[in-house]
Amino acid sequence: MGPQGRERRAGTVQSTNDSSALSKRSLAAHGYVRDAFAALLAPRPVRRTPLIHRGYYVRARAVRHCVRAFLRLTGALPAPTRAQILSLGSGSDSLYFRLKAAGLLARAAVWEVDFPDVSRLKAERIGETPELCALTGPFEIGDSASALCFSSSDYRILGADLRELPRLDEALDGAGLDAASPTLLLAEAVLTYLEPARAAALIAWAAQRFPDALFVIYEQMKPRDAFGQVMLQHFRRLHSPLHGLELFPDLEAQRRRFLQAGWTACSALDLNEFYRCLLPADERRRVETLEPFDEFEEWHLKCAHYFILAASRGDTLSKTPVFPPSEAPFQRDPASPSGFLSARVVTGDHQDSSLRRYGHASVLLSPGVIFSAGGFGEQEGRHCRVSRFHLLSRSCDSEWKGSQISRLRTEGQWDGRLYHTMTRLSDTQVLVLGGRLSPVNPASGALQLDFYKSEDNCPEDQSVTVTEATLGEGPMLPCWRHSTTEVYHQNQRYLLVYGGRSVTEPAVSDCRFLHVETMAWVRIPVEGATPQGRHSHSACSWQGGALIAGGLGVSEEPLSSVLFLRPVSSRFLWESIDVQPPITPRYSHTAHVFNGKLLLVGGVWIHCSSVPGVTVINLTTGVSSEYQIDTASVPWPLMLHSHSSALLPEEQQLLLIGGGGNCFSFGTYFNPHTVALDLSSLSSGQ
Repeated sequence: MGPQGRERRAGTVQSTNDSSALSKRSLAAHGYVRDAFAALLAPRPVRRTPLIHRGYYVRARAVRHCVRAFLRLTGALPAPTRAQILSLGSGSDSLYFRLKAAGLLARAAVWEVDFPDVSRLKAERIGETPELCALTGPFEIGDSASALCFSSSDYRILGADLRELPRLDEALDGAGLDAASPTLLLAEAVLTYLEPARAAALIAWAAQRFPDALFVIYEQMKPRDAFGQVMLQHFRRLHSPLHGLELFPDLEAQRRRFLQAGWTACSALDLNEFYRCLLPADERRRVETLEPFDEFEEWHLKCAHYFILAASRGDTLSKTPVFPPSEAPFQRDPASPSGFLSARVVTGDHQDSSLRRYGHASVLLSPGVIFSAGGFGEQEGRHCRVSRFHLLSRSCDSEWKGSQISRLRTEGQWDGRLYHTMTRLSDTQVLVLGGRLSPVNPASGALQLDFYKSEDNCPEDQSVTVTEATLGEGPMLPCWRHSTTEVYHQNQRYLLVYGGRSVTEPAVSDCRFLHVETMAWVRIPVEGATPQGRHSHSACSWQGGALIAGGLGVSEEPLSSVLFLRPVSSRFLWESIDVQPPITPRYSHTAHVFNGKLLLVGGVWIHCSSVPGVTVINLTTGVSSEYQIDTASVPWPLMLHSHSSALLPEEQQLLLIGGGGNCFSFGTYFNPHTVALDLSSLSSGQ
């Protein structure tokens, strides 16, 4: 790469620092972390979303954990040993000021390195800000020809290119960095912006230069799944592609990378594991209640695609691990898949963009008609809560075709709700329960949708009537991410509304019964051990009762239980189904019973490095098997969460409809096609 290319590359990478600085300022402003200095170093205030706040919070806590561990270990060394923190690609980070204000630099000093323009700008900002100068003490600002931009007794800022190691060596020597002293090298989302050979040289250089050191990196991983593909595309669009992810796609490859470069020991965690295992429960609860939040899938997927790694050298820093080993491994991949289920794009849906949505609901009105409504998606060239209905219908030649229904026959109006349920009452009538407009604004009331079509089935003549459904007095809560399942009690048809979230309850555990014939809420006794509250679980009818699987609990922990609400004479009874091997905890999946087997389709899990496919549970034996989805014939990526699905038992097919999400700061993604899974291999016994 020539000089102009390097300058362009440096500029785009520097822009990621500006975005990060603004996010860290917003993070502190909303109470996630204590940082009085982020606002002094960032150029202007900005309001980030709760999802981005959470992402930057767990990053900040993971780095904080490593820095505090380093200072704790080196602080126990005999005086006058002085520890060193060398922050590579430090940007506008406030690490030095936070440590100094907390009194943690009595026997330590901080060096920072970034591109010359970034470092000089930071030095000038510090010099112009009395609150920052008060902490640094007497300082000097370097001239434009010097690599040393700022210098005080315990803080140095250098302008240097990490790709030019001889110059970096020279600059660090000139700034007084002692290679023999215990040193923490910190690189937050830095190595990934270097070409693999440059990053490898930097890792090896650090191992050779510092005999007693800890190298901590925070970076992306898992480029090959759907979320990883969206992440890669995002950084390509910013002209700052992520390098090395194909060479080092997972934690084990990252560990080997450092060990082979001369580091003595190395451990790494993805941020789900760090958050669940190394943050106290009361701190997690504090963070989880700071802002209304309902983007759990993207939160967990983001954390699954970032990791924190600590590699060490020397007796001082290699004896005590930065990440203490947990009693039980967090990652527990399922057994080898029992097989594959082939997938194909549904013919005729290629140009239909109206099903690019998530958080919607779909219902099979008849064997050849699937009706979808609600969710967040694409409409009239923008991303919004979708107001148009969608009909997926099968023609005489067995081809599926999608069409929008935007006409309303009455004054009724779809209110734009998400995470609701829809239940078929007849071939032309659907009941909508629950849902939300925002995490603090539940949808009001139940809706009845009446579908009308012309005699010739012309899409332009299709219409829907939206009316408010009048339900009798009862226990229905304004909730979302719940389930609605058809059950039978004393030969009467009821709808079981179970679980969900509400404005006041993070996970509901109530069973509510709606008598279909009278549309009245009815109290029916439920016995047995009440399962913990959950939302985003799956539910489907079986033997007059309901099978409930997975979900997200009150503590935002994915669940692995499979429960059966069994009808027994004058009541229902909770039973736990013993599944072997136990299913991997998951949520945001769909479920169907097919040939005596419970199928759990897609979803999100955090305890496995793989991507959920279809879990098949034999309801007679309790034996579970994992099936991967063969996506060779499906345009990639395919995200199987916040989707809907429809079982076509006679065709031995399962249609996957919609799905996707707001992928952290990488943009919103929608599955572009309806996909059919071939279930014929599951027809016989397991």
